[in-house]
Amino acid sequence: MPRIVFIDANSRREVLATSGISLMEVARQNQIEGILAQCGGACACATCHVYVAPQWMDQLPAREDMEQGMLENAWEPKDNSRLSCQITVSEALDGLEVTIPERQG
Repeated sequence: MPRIVFIDANSRREVLATSGISLMEVARQNQIEGILAQCGGACACATCHVYVAPQWMDQLPAREDMEQGMLENAWEPKDNSRLSCQITVSEALDGLEVTIPERQG
């Protein structure tokens, strides 16, 4: 099972993830604070926004137009911003580190 590291202002938490589900779902299953996922993973909000550690960006598929549009509504988007609902966990992502923005809207 791949290990995923969620980082926020106060903690760093490593969890085991099931391959084939979204990073957002991993966060929800593990009660990760700050991943609100108000749309349930439909790429219709930006409340599952994360910053992907720079060394992992090349391991992920490029953002699609819908995700890019939603990120424009996220709080403080950056070049390494992604919606966790759009990242599918796989063994290749073992050790992935993501930081949760200070606030989700």
